Amino acid sequence: MSDHECKTCKEYSRISRRSFVGLSAGVVATAIAPGWLPRVAYAGSENSSRDVLVSIFLRGGADSLSMVVPHAEDAYYDLRPTLAAPRPDSGKENRVRDLDGFFGFSPAMTSLREAYDDGALLVVHACGLKDPTRSHFDAMRFMETGQGGDASALDTGWLGRHLQATAGSASEGALRAVGIGAGLQRTLAGGPRALPIADLDEFGLTGRAGSRKERREAIEQLYAVWRDPLKSSADNTLRTVDLLRRINFRRYRPAGGARYPDNEFGYSLKSAAALIKAEVGVEAIAVDLGGWDTHEFQGNLDGHMDYLMMSFAESLGAFHKDLFADDMTEISVVVMSEFGRNVAENGSEGTDHGHGGLMLALGGGIAGGRVLTKWPGLGKRDLYEGQDLDITIDYRDVLVEILQRRIGNGDWRKVFPDPSYRPQSQGVTI
Repeated sequence: MSDHECKTCKEYSRISRRSFVGLSAGVVATAIAPGWLPRVAYAGSENSSRDVLVSIFLRGGADSLSMVVPHAEDAYYDLRPTLAAPRPDSGKENRVRDLDGFFGFSPAMTSLREAYDDGALLVVHACGLKDPTRSHFDAMRFMETGQGGDASALDTGWLGRHLQATAGSASEGALRAVGIGAGLQRTLAGGPRALPIADLDEFGLTGRAGSRKERREAIEQLYAVWRDPLKSSADNTLRTVDLLRRINFRRYRPAGGARYPDNEFGYSLKSAAALIKAEVGVEAIAVDLGGWDTHEFQGNLDGHMDYLMMSFAESLGAFHKDLFADDMTEISVVVMSEFGRNVAENGSEGTDHGHGGLMLALGGGIAGGRVLTKWPGLGKRDLYEGQDLDITIDYRDVLVEILQRRIGNGDWRKVFPDPSYRPQSQGVTI
């Protein structure tokens, strides 16, 4: 491992330290009526037909070649003698699950097969950020702001700018976007009525319950004398507390027999599903899943990477089953990571920072059930800088098409102001 790789590993360790609330995904059975639903839901808005956009960021540089394996490429097996999953025709239990004769899911990703076969899940391979950086910090910043190279002039995220440029789906709604986590994801930065919330069920005034009413009144009186934007921000925060209190996230019962994993990421997507079904005007949700910086003992079949892929796939698979069972198909989920990994495994049975990766898109308006790619190949002459999967699809092309055709934003320039960028249609949506 090079000095540069060691340095960026420390960088990832610093930026990925977040204090999340680890909570059980257990569900209390409800009676016939769904007791978790709020008493008031905002509906009938002229913008209510827009999809809710869920952005999932796999932080740490997810190894796309392990998630969706190019099993027809001999070079893949030559370069990964210990990490490669057996070919689909090997007969082995831990073999790749074929998708189209060339690509296949890792066995840990099979929980997404139902969404793929339903035509709701699209894999976009050899995709990503067309910038040479191998820094976690820079690559995440570039992708979340929507501009590579010099993004220092942008202090807002691409999804935050989308929210700035469009009217809310419910004009009276208190909350347009939620970043599930300890801090607001850069993706949502600048978005109006966007809040970071670590646990949707616990959002509100902490402390003794007996004095909560008096403390609430004290806050209202304190901020009543201030001018905007401080006053309106405080008022809207209190409205959001009231709104989320109406939704009983703990009693939420997923539809269609969906079972979310009993872990943090599974709980986050289960909470996101409850929030979407409540129809309270939320238009965008951002969720993170970290831990993908797999330099050592990656463990694609029985280790760390295997667990990560399984947790991710089971959670997203449950989210698909849950929402689609209730005909909540007006969602668009996008999954991305800052970069992929080297094609060749390293001497520590892991992979170092790479370039090209993949995206996933899921939803009722997604042209799924296939792998979308302009595959560059894994031969020595095909690799980026002689070591990485090349990028043939700009990740922004995927986002622009979803924004234009599913989210109701026709002016992509306000979202991606990079003057050098011109979107190319990739056929992501129906």
